[in-house]
Amino acid sequence: MIILNTFLLLLATAFAAEEVNTYLIFKNVDRSIDLTSQLVKITSTITLENAGKDAIKNFLVVDEPKANGKVAYRGVKDSAKQDLNLLPVQVEGNDQKKYHKVILRQNLEPGRTATVVLEEILARALEPYPSSIAQKEKQLVRYFGNHYMYSPYTVAKQKTEVVLSLRSVENYTKLKPVTQSDNVITYGPYTDVKPYTEDQLIVHYENNAPFLTVTNLHRLIEVSHWGNIAIEEEIEIKHTGAKLKGPFSRYDYQRDTVNSQHSIKSYVTVLPATAHSIYYRDSNGNISTSAVKHRKDWIELELRPRFPLFGGWQSSYTLGYSVPSYQYLYRTAEGQNVLTMRFIDHVFDDMYVEDVTTSIVLPVGVSDVKLVTPYQVERLRDDVKYKYLDNMGRQVLRLRRKDLVEHHIQDFEITYSWQPQLLLHEPLMLSLALFIVFLAVIVWVRLDFSLGVPEHSKKE
Repeated sequence: MIILNTFLLLLATAFAAEEVNTYLIFKNVDRSIDLTSQLVKITSTITLENAGKDAIKNFLVVDEPKANGKVAYRGVKDSAKQDLNLLPVQVEGNDQKKYHKVILRQNLEPGRTATVVLEEILARALEPYPSSIAQKEKQLVRYFGNHYMYSPYTVAKQKTEVVLSLRSVENYTKLKPVTQSDNVITYGPYTDVKPYTEDQLIVHYENNAPFLTVTNLHRLIEVSHWGNIAIEEEIEIKHTGAKLKGPFSRYDYQRDTVNSQHSIKSYVTVLPATAHSIYYRDSNGNISTSAVKHRKDWIELELRPRFPLFGGWQSSYTLGYSVPSYQYLYRTAEGQNVLTMRFIDHVFDDMYVEDVTTSIVLPVGVSDVKLVTPYQVERLRDDVKYKYLDNMGRQVLRLRRKDLVEHHIQDFEITYSWQPQLLLHEPLMLSLALFIVFLAVIVWVRLDFSLGVPEHSKKE
């Protein structure tokens, strides 16, 4: 969790002009490019060396200008596997490039070395080739990358391993030295690579992993001090792999599913272990083709759409459940209430979410609301929601972010003031409503609105 004051301090210095320290050298770089899923995961283990006379406090990483896809996530850890702060900066004389400054926990003294691990996840970096395939054809994709690590510093030595899901490789670039063993292609080692060196790496191979993208997700969290938190997600998904060419045959699909591995039949969503009252439905109603499996620390929910998804096909559904509030909501010694929940939760393995809007409905009568997020999000205009017998309205916080992956499954924190006597608000409103109804019934029964002649007048 990022502390608010520290976060603001880092942002204040984020766009300060920086210079590339020419005395910093990447002594050794070991890169691993994982191409086994729809996401490209690049892990670089970097050995930093200070060849100058002054201590170094930070170093720079830079986006490759010709890179395919989007950098959905970038993180850096030190040798102790602790996260390092990563901030966007501008570099003098290089306005066209996008830089990030990595702040070291300890200064790198002259003549010393340090090891860091840079992890990057790219979305939409794999290109289906051919772009359209028949139902029984295999899905082939191409990856365009760089044989070298794109860096503002000299790299003394580096090696790159490209990991594939299968041994089935159509073609790949062969910048010597290069070797292939099973599903791994190894490039290098290369020595004395100059800063900003580019040399295109291309791998054309078979990849039948689910190319499933969440195009839009609206996550609604309703907080109640009666002991329950209700969560509902409206999800739109699309198969972004090679598009289906020609008609779809249900008979062939049920007869031979081996040749339709690129289609998406089902996937698994992970829910909290205490989740209950789970429902899964679409515009036509409840979807019964799902299975719930209780694990020790979580719940596996297998979701099976009404029809298999091929390239270019899309679907939408609503998933809802409830969790007990005591796991996420607590009260501090100062009388403040603190809500800690995930901004986004697990949808499927190796997920990519294009656009997320998370709405948090707070209880009636909250005040002094403060929000802390684990990463930068866009805060939309607050809203007010009215529920049953609610004349005061509930404050709704609306947050938005684009391009998320599993690394973004982190907790936000909301602190607010709230008086416990407000628990009586709804019971009192319900009692008042029933009293008014009963009073109206009593008046209606006892009053006589007929225009007939009274009985005593008829006897006279």
